Amino acid sequence: MYIYNVTINVEDNIHEEWLEWIKPHIKEVIATGKFTKAKMTQVLVDEEMGGTTYSIQYTSPSRELLDRYYEEDAPKLRTDGLARFDNKMLAFRTELKVIEEF
Repeated sequence: MYIYNVTINVEDNIHEEWLEWIKPHIKEVIATGKFTKAKMTQVLVDEEMGGTTYSIQYTSPSRELLDRYYEEDAPKLRTDGLARFDNKMLAFRTELKVIEEF
């Protein structure tokens, strides 16, 4: 199992609009069929740059499905957020491989 983690810092002046957009966006990502679920959390840290930081964790059952997401779906889905919010949000992505759950 793999977790595709997207950490996003959102400027205060677009925060409410972004929250309204991100929830259907998460459902769109899940609808690609490459993920089984997602979890959205707020990162509890005071950012020097300001804004609010979130982490969205998408769970994928296989490396192959995650790679297919990057090839088939990610470019379009990423473009939508950039077109709407441009430089008002900063995102970075990480991958995690689940070794064991307790």
